[in-house]
Amino acid sequence: MNWDQSEQNRTRLTKQKKLKSSPKLLGTMKDQTNSKQHGFIWPSLRASNYKSASSAKKKTPLYRSLKKTSRLQQTHRYIQACSSVSSQIGHDRPISYCQLSPNNKVLATASWSGVCKLWSIPECRELLSLRAHTINVGAIVFHPQATISLDESAACMATCATDGEVKLWSMDKGTPVCNLGKHEQRVSRVAYHPSGKYLGAACHDASWRLWDLETQTELLHQEGHTKGVHDIAFQCDGSIALTGGLDAYGRVWDLRTGRCIYFLEGHLKEIYSVCFSPNGYEMATGGGDNAVKIWDMRKRACVYTIPAHTKLISKLQYQKTHGNYLLTASYDETVKVWTAPGYLPLNTFSGHQGKVMGLDVSSEDDTIVTCSSDYTFKIWKQDTEV
Repeated sequence: MNWDQSEQNRTRLTKQKKLKSSPKLLGTMKDQTNSKQHGFIWPSLRASNYKSASSAKKKTPLYRSLKKTSRLQQTHRYIQACSSVSSQIGHDRPISYCQLSPNNKVLATASWSGVCKLWSIPECRELLSLRAHTINVGAIVFHPQATISLDESAACMATCATDGEVKLWSMDKGTPVCNLGKHEQRVSRVAYHPSGKYLGAACHDASWRLWDLETQTELLHQEGHTKGVHDIAFQCDGSIALTGGLDAYGRVWDLRTGRCIYFLEGHLKEIYSVCFSPNGYEMATGGGDNAVKIWDMRKRACVYTIPAHTKLISKLQYQKTHGNYLLTASYDETVKVWTAPGYLPLNTFSGHQGKVMGLDVSSEDDTIVTCSSDYTFKIWKQDTEV
């Protein structure tokens, strides 16, 4: 071997070492073939590297925080763009309550005439009329599995009225499936337990009841309020219940023991509506003092007071999926939306010509429904989605 050949060999070895120590991120097929011959695999071209890097990125707290912030901003922008897209005269008396079905395709409305109706959404076409009671209906609520897995002939809905009656209804006919018995005084609200096996009833005899729907027996008859209980709500996991009373106090109850575990004191007048946030530890109460109070069970304290309206607050509802906003309905003829957390004003829905008595939001977060003493219910969403 002469000097020129040895010099060429040294040059070739030097180039190979450089290729191994600092490979290009991208290369031609010829480069990749040559590198494989020298025992080197291009790491940038491995699909597993992309997957592992992507999955590792999603596990970081920063990524989760950015994703949550992005979802929050997107939700708030959507709510700010919502407006009334449909209005329907539903009854010949004030509409006292409304609720969307779990599949968001049916709306139930209750009236002071004693009649309840089912409507298709978004067409607002009447599907069924129920001669529910002979006097003012306080509420009509859907079973958690109604329109999803529960048969239409089963007990899919519950109603309550001023005469103290609580009835269960199917969705295929206009006659009640059963009557849970007559309470001594007005039953203003009913609410299904998340399991669907129990029903809570708020009664103006200063008590609330928990009914077993399978046996149609009363499991709990809890007293503690000094005046009538107007509203009741269950936590998402079903372990505790929240009641609001005409004595201006709220109470949190442990369903396993039946004992009051948290006393909510701060409202100046009656509490007419209560609700839980989907996070399970925040609660909202509103009533005759025109204010909404936010309570944190971890701190066992009121963390926000919102001077929300100019007249009493009739209904509260958090966003059902993530709790990124709170809806408040009032007798001042408006519905307002507040950011959560922070509870800053996000939007105001005006359009009813009477007291707004009820509201609900779809589980897909794209539709808000309100009802009023002006005999109408309205649908609010982005115009582009109609």
